[in-house]
Amino acid sequence: MKILDWYILKRYLFTFFLMILLFIPIGITVHLAEKIDKILANNVPFPEVAQYFLDFTIYFANLLFPLFLFLSVIFFTSKLANNTEVIAFLSSGVSFFRFLRPYIIGATLVAIFALVLGLYLAPHASKGFNQFTYKYLSGHKKDKDTRQLYRQINDNDIIYVTSFDSKSNLGRNFTLEHFVDNKLEYKIDASSIKYVDKDTTYRLTNYSKRIIGIDGDSLIFKRRHDTLFAFDLEDLTPVRYIAETLNYGELTSFIKKEESRGSSNIGRYKVVLYKKWSLPVSVFILTIIAVAVSSIKRRGGMGVNLAFGIFLAMIYVFFDKVFGVMAEQSNFSPAVAVWFPNIIFGILAIYLLYNAKR
Repeated sequence: MKILDWYILKRYLFTFFLMILLFIPIGITVHLAEKIDKILANNVPFPEVAQYFLDFTIYFANLLFPLFLFLSVIFFTSKLANNTEVIAFLSSGVSFFRFLRPYIIGATLVAIFALVLGLYLAPHASKGFNQFTYKYLSGHKKDKDTRQLYRQINDNDIIYVTSFDSKSNLGRNFTLEHFVDNKLEYKIDASSIKYVDKDTTYRLTNYSKRIIGIDGDSLIFKRRHDTLFAFDLEDLTPVRYIAETLNYGELTSFIKKEESRGSSNIGRYKVVLYKKWSLPVSVFILTIIAVAVSSIKRRGGMGVNLAFGIFLAMIYVFFDKVFGVMAEQSNFSPAVAVWFPNIIFGILAIYLLYNAKR
């Protein structure tokens, strides 16, 4: 690799990670100022707060990853253009595509980082972030960890729980209804349900079972009852953020299982799945757009390039959010919703690259 490649590649990576390191403390400060009253009111232990903000850092970085990259490339490339370094490179006989090569190498490294982050690191951080939010910051006085959950787990069983703490594996006000040929066969109620990891069983407190009979119902009461069920522990996790907490292998298996159950949240889950792959691809698209926009020396200087870059970034985020919500709330294809912004901006990247080369 020649001096030109090393020079641009180091600036690419340094500016990108510097942008993250500058913005994340700002995000943490703003978020802490907003949530500090609830944290103090709940007497949250410091280790939990520290772990929460570590998870928040990873969650926040993954969420705004494309924006950080786009602005960092525009920033340092605009400086190259204002210092007439780009003109010097191109005047020395280097083609524009050759000039672009170190950017593509840098984008490849960042895309690999984004892929690892999205497949493995972000799901773990998202789990801790959401658990802390539901437990301490949701604003409810009781049962803070989750909302009410009502779902069909197979063709015969429906479960209901008012809350579930995924940290202690404890649920409140559990109900299971078992149907055969659309008729209720029995119903199980318990004041609490706890998953015992050691025995891989569920422990029910204040257990009651009503068996529906032709001549009358029979009732069974127990103070405590350990049993097995046909559902998994994650079935009690809030559907709002369950997909964000699973790595790629777990998420694909989870989606297959939910499809067999006829879940209404398949669109939400698939959006999360497809974004794990679309985000690394967007790294290349946004890098090319940023270089094409900022490699030209303009009369307004760096400010014009940054303003135009922020404008394009906001449009990208707008498309990403709007189509993502459409896929989650309707029958709109999740694959189209996730990849549409990349397709549109990919076409824009080709157009801007062609004009920048000219």
